[in-house]
Amino acid sequence: MAHFHIVLLEPEIPSNTGNIGRSCLAAQASLHLIDPLGFKLSEKELRRAGMDYWDRLDVTRYLDYPDFLRKHPGARIYYASTKAPRIYTDVSYEDGCYIMFGKESAGIPEEILYDHYEDCIRIPMAQDIRSLNLANSVAIILYEALRQHGFDSLRHRGRMAPD
Repeated sequence: MAHFHIVLLEPEIPSNTGNIGRSCLAAQASLHLIDPLGFKLSEKELRRAGMDYWDRLDVTRYLDYPDFLRKHPGARIYYASTKAPRIYTDVSYEDGCYIMFGKESAGIPEEILYDHYEDCIRIPMAQDIRSLNLANSVAIILYEALRQHGFDSLRHRGRMAPD
């Protein structure tokens, strides 16, 4: 059973983080939040978007990016960015890998992207579009990782009873 980790670097919008938390719970993925956050975790918008599931979510918070790296030495991390050279479907997501997304207004800082150029991925889109919504981007890439592993941990649903 594959397990994935979604990492949000300095997220700014509570409703996005709440929606991402709900997607993580549905996908049995862990959520990692790197400070500073642009909101308080107690905000109503976060809870509303998370649909009261937040207390069941596997979520970890970090002081900053170096703190995250110190706590996960040698972790396999993919960095999602509109500036990335590879499309997100061109990589094989390993069990236990981390997929990092930057804050809504600026993405992942370029110095981090340059240091990890080979591990950067992007979602293709029309040239005149700046980016997709953060929660949508997480869902697209997370579910590709799950698809690559045959949705092995999520097969318990979707059975319709015959008429």
